[in-house]
Amino acid sequence: MAEGLDETQVRAWHGLLAVTLVGMPQVERVFRRHGLVHIEYGLLTALSLGPCRLSDLAALTNVSISRLSHRISKLVDRGFVTLRPDSSDGRASVAEITEEGRTVICSIAPDYAQAQREVLFDHLTPEQTAALADALQAVGTRLGACMGPDQRI
Repeated sequence: MAEGLDETQVRAWHGLLAVTLVGMPQVERVFRRHGLVHIEYGLLTALSLGPCRLSDLAALTNVSISRLSHRISKLVDRGFVTLRPDSSDGRASVAEITEEGRTVICSIAPDYAQAQREVLFDHLTPEQTAALADALQAVGTRLGACMGPDQRI
């Protein structure tokens, strides 16, 4: 039988749960004011880096193809994204952000950053923020998440 967590691990886990269960819904309100959910904002920011095949976008954002298809359809309906056949493989589709999509993420970005600061970073020293960044990058990388500087989940 595995040993339980030590006191520091329990504190860390409970802190992570608080951020996930209490803090993330607070951040999510930023997107809801614009009629989006977090995953849609993430898709738009990923597409702001350039057009992307849907299969690659699904892998990049850790979203199933069916969920991605549903969310992309909503973004297309709102005029934030366009879809076109992939010129190298007609069976695949490429998503591209529209100017309207860029406008909406640019309008959300300042409120999103403010919400992130209020939920997490305003409570930490620069040293704690750096330690948290190092720790979470290590965990995220180990979990297989895309953790590069240009990856915005």
